[in-house]
Amino acid sequence: MPIKTEPFYLNLGPQHPSTHGVFRLRVQLDGEVIVDVEPIIGYLHRGIEKLAETRTYTQVIPLTDRLDYVASMTNNLAYCLAVEKLAGIKVPERAEYLRIIFSELMRLANHFLAIGAFLNDCGALATPLIYMWREREKIVDLCEMTCGQRLLFNYMRVGGMSQDVPVEFMPALKKFVAEMPKFIGEYEQLIKQNEIFLARTKGVGILPREMAIDIGASGPVLRASGVNWDIRKKDPYSIYDRFDFEVPTGDVGDCYDRFWVRMREMRQSVRILEQAIGQIPAKGTVWADVPQFFRPPAGEAYGHIEAPKGNLGFYVVGDGSIAPYRVHIFPPSLMNVTALRDMAIGWKVADLIIIFGSIDVVLGEIDR
Repeated sequence: MPIKTEPFYLNLGPQHPSTHGVFRLRVQLDGEVIVDVEPIIGYLHRGIEKLAETRTYTQVIPLTDRLDYVASMTNNLAYCLAVEKLAGIKVPERAEYLRIIFSELMRLANHFLAIGAFLNDCGALATPLIYMWREREKIVDLCEMTCGQRLLFNYMRVGGMSQDVPVEFMPALKKFVAEMPKFIGEYEQLIKQNEIFLARTKGVGILPREMAIDIGASGPVLRASGVNWDIRKKDPYSIYDRFDFEVPTGDVGDCYDRFWVRMREMRQSVRILEQAIGQIPAKGTVWADVPQFFRPPAGEAYGHIEAPKGNLGFYVVGDGSIAPYRVHIFPPSLMNVTALRDMAIGWKVADLIIIFGSIDVVLGEIDR
């Protein structure tokens, strides 16, 4: 005779380390099997969009750092692209190359942490995370060398960059880029054929291609489901159309594919960096002649980029004053996390931690 059981609820977070920030999961369980999942956000809301209305266009840039604080310079770029489109500002050639260099460094820095933390969720404890943190620190050192900051950089400006890189930057960057293929190979050897990792990720948390498109997923989450969509290719911004690189995709859309897409994206970022180092002008200004309190004409503009987590967009409305009338942010983490419920139902609590970790969200841009 089967035993009749009642479903019960389990709250994970917002303090749980495996919720990757102040994120709460209200899970309905039948034993250990997940019946339903309700993602609950709003614990980190700081009103960045509203604050932007009370700042000059330049003063908004430090606010954008606090969105995806794992790869904060990419937020600077998306906002600056929108304002530059609104104001009709052309960015100098050397500044364009520096933007590409730091964007790809941010992609590497993001994926180091995303993969390391994901493997930690899978039970690998500290070893892979510390290995990848070692390389992420080298990127942070390059950023500190350039602008003095290690997390919230505030380096880009409307019309270019706040300053040029120091003379020691390029030699250090070349050394880092030359070492990276060996380290990525080391990570692959350590992880890719691990039997426990494969058992816990293969076929787990599948996001079908059609569902990924329907929910508006983007970035590695979308590409792992077999959708070849990368804004750097489909709607090139800055000077990405000058670089030769591939867009890795998956076949199944499971946790393993999301991990493997990020691993392959790191190799492509190194490839872009090698080309940028070879093409960047040796001299030149890095900031267009933009007044400190410039006034773009009244109108609206939208700028979006392929951020490390996906499609990051800024919609800016100007009224002719020194401050934006309205700023609205389209963050990839918010869209990607909407798939969590469908990916998790039918799996167990231990699998839920891995599925959520494979999405790679940051709460700063969800609760913006």
